Amino acid sequence: MTDFATRRVMMVDTQVRPSDVTKFPIIDAMLSIPREVYVPRDRREAAYMGENLPLGPGRVMLEPRTLAKMLDALDIRPGEMVLDLGCGLGYSTAVIARLADAVVAIEEDEALAADAQRTLSTEAVDNAAVIRAPLAEGAAKHGPYDVITIQGGVESVPQTLLDQLKEGGRIGAVFMEGALGVVRIGYKRDGRVDWRFGFNAAAPVLPGFAAARAFAL
Repeated sequence: MTDFATRRVMMVDTQVRPSDVTKFPIIDAMLSIPREVYVPRDRREAAYMGENLPLGPGRVMLEPRTLAKMLDALDIRPGEMVLDLGCGLGYSTAVIARLADAVVAIEEDEALAADAQRTLSTEAVDNAAVIRAPLAEGAAKHGPYDVITIQGGVESVPQTLLDQLKEGGRIGAVFMEGALGVVRIGYKRDGRVDWRFGFNAAAPVLPGFAAARAFAL
C-alpha cells in the first residue's frame, strides 16, 4: 500500500519549503490535505510529483511549488472570500479553504466539477462550493472577492473578472508567452489592477483566457 502521508511530507520538504514558502498556514494545509484524492484515480501514484499533473485535454493540476508560491504571494487571510477559477478536481480549493473564510470554485468541465464537489464534500471541506460555469465569467453574484486565483495559464484576463475583485484585492495567474510563463500578482487600486512579477512557472492556457488574435490577410 502506498504511503501517501510520507510522500506528502516529502513534497513539502523538497518542493514547497525550498521555494521560499514560509507562511505556516500554507505549509500546514499542504501537509494536511490528501492531494492524492484530488487527482484522477489512475494518476494517484504521481500525485506528489513536482510537475503539473494532467487532468484532461489542456487541463492540469498546478505543481505543488507553483500553487504554494502563488498562495504565499497572495497572502490570503482568515475572513477573506476567494474565487478559485479552474479548480479541476478541487485540490486548490481545499488548500485555499484552509486559509480563507469561504471559497467559490469555478469549473466549466462537467465531470471535473461534479467530482470536485463530491470529493470536497467527502473530505468535509464545508466552506467551499463548486459552480459549473465558464471560467472566464467567474461568479459575479457571489462577489466581489478579496482574492482571485486562476489555476492555469492565461494570455489575458477578461475585464469581467477584474471587476469582481474588491478594491484592495489581489489576483494571481500564470501568464504564458509561448512555452514560457511567469506568475504575476495583480493588486487592485483605484479601480485598476497593477500586475507585478512573481516567479517563473508554466501551465496550459485555460479556455477563455487566450489573447485575441489579430486577423491578417
